Amino acid sequence: MSILTWIIVGAIAGFLADAVIKGIKLGLIGKILVGIVGGLLGGWLFGLLGISLFSGLLGDIVTAFIGAVILLLLLRMIRRK
Repeated sequence: MSILTWIIVGAIAGFLADAVIKGIKLGLIGKILVGIVGGLLGGWLFGLLGISLFSGLLGDIVTAFIGAVILLLLLRMIRRK
């Protein structure tokens, strides 16, 4: 996957996760980074669990979105303490 694809998938996943998980204010770069890290987290978790989603770009976006949601939920839990 090229770096441009990583950024696009990260941006889409970050914007979607930010729309679902309210209360954490992120800028454009923050959303992209959350999406990219979410993609890594989601890919790692799905690999551990043996889960295989769609293949291709759609699967990458769904995986990154789920990972980004998990990441934002963890950030929200940490910030509340």
